[in-house]
Amino acid sequence: MDHLAELWDRLRPLDPVPSIKMKFALLVAVNLVLTAGVTWYAVVELHWRTRYGMIVASLIVLAVSQVVGHGMTLPLRQMTAAVRELAAGRPAPPLQTNSRDEVGELARAFTVMAAQLAAVDQQRRQLLADVGHELRTPVAALRAQVENLVDGVRAPDEPALGQVLAQVERLGDLLTQFLHLAGTDGGAQTLQRRPVGLKELIAPVVTEIRTARPGPSITVDVSPGLVADVDPARMSQVLTNLLDNAARHAGDGGKVTVSARALTSSTISGLALEVTDDGPGIPREDWQSVFERFGSGSPAAQGTSRLDGGTGLGLAIARWAVVLHGGRIAVVPADGDGCRIRVEIPARPGPKEF
Repeated sequence: MDHLAELWDRLRPLDPVPSIKMKFALLVAVNLVLTAGVTWYAVVELHWRTRYGMIVASLIVLAVSQVVGHGMTLPLRQMTAAVRELAAGRPAPPLQTNSRDEVGELARAFTVMAAQLAAVDQQRRQLLADVGHELRTPVAALRAQVENLVDGVRAPDEPALGQVLAQVERLGDLLTQFLHLAGTDGGAQTLQRRPVGLKELIAPVVTEIRTARPGPSITVDVSPGLVADVDPARMSQVLTNLLDNAARHAGDGGKVTVSARALTSSTISGLALEVTDDGPGIPREDWQSVFERFGSGSPAAQGTSRLDGGTGLGLAIARWAVVLHGGRIAVVPADGDGCRIRVEIPARPGPKEF
C-alpha cells in the first residue's frame, strides 16, 4: 500500500515546467484536446451518440486532471503537514519535490526555514543546558563555603571570605556576559564610532587585566599616534575578553602581547590588532569553534577547563562586537607555541581615514 502511494506521489509529469501559470495553461490545453479528440473518435469512428462521447471524454479529462493536479499540489499538501508538525512542537519532515515552478521554490524555501528553526531550537536547548552547567558550579561552591562558615567548620577569616567573594564575582561576571549575549541576540546594540587613540584605549584594559590576573606579564606594542575609528565601549569589550583569555591561559610567568597597526591594502583600510600569549595554544581543528558560545576549544589543549573561570562566552562576545564593526576575528598561526588572535576592523566608508 505504501509502495502504491509512493508511486502515486511520483506521478508529476509537469515538474520540468518552470511556471505555475504555464502548467495551468498546458492543463487547459490538454483537456480541450482530449475532450475534442475523444468526442470526435466516439462519434465518427465508433458511431456513438454525441452525449455518450462527451461523457466518456469528461471522465478521461477528470482522470488526467486528477493525475496532473495531484503532482502540482503535492508540495502544498506536504507543507501543510509540515506546518502541523511544527505547530505540535515536532521537527518538520523534509519536503521532496523536483518542481521548478513557484510552488517548488516555496517548498525548497520552506525546507530551509524548517531546518533553520530546528537548528535554532537545538541551540536554544543547548544554551539552556550550558547556562545551567555554568551557573551550577559556582553556586555549589559558594553554598559549600557558606555552609562551612555557618556551621563553624571554617573560621570566617580573610582567606575564607576571599574565596566566597571570588565565587560571587564569578557569578557576577557570568550574569554580565549573559546580558551582553542577550543584547547581541536582540540586535538592539548600535555603534557609536569615533576616532580613538589606540594606546589610550588599551591602557586601562591592560591595567584592569594586570590587577585581576597578576601572574603573566602584558606587553603593549602600539604606536602612540595610532588612531582608530571605532566604538570605544565595544572595542574595550573585545580587548578585555581577548586579554583576559590570553592572561588566563598564559598563567603565572607567562607572556601576553597586544599589538596594533594601521591596516591598508587594496581591499581593506582600518585597524589590525593582535593578542598573543605563550600558553598551550589552540589546536587547529578548534580555531573556529572557540568563537562559538561556550566553545572553549579542547580543555586539554588549553591547559584549563571552563570551571577555572573561563565561561566560553568571552570570545563569542568579542566576535559579535568585531562583526558589528564590519570586521573579522580569527585565530592565526603564532610564532612558536601559544595562541595568536587577530582582529581586523575596516574603516567606515567615506573621506575619513587613519
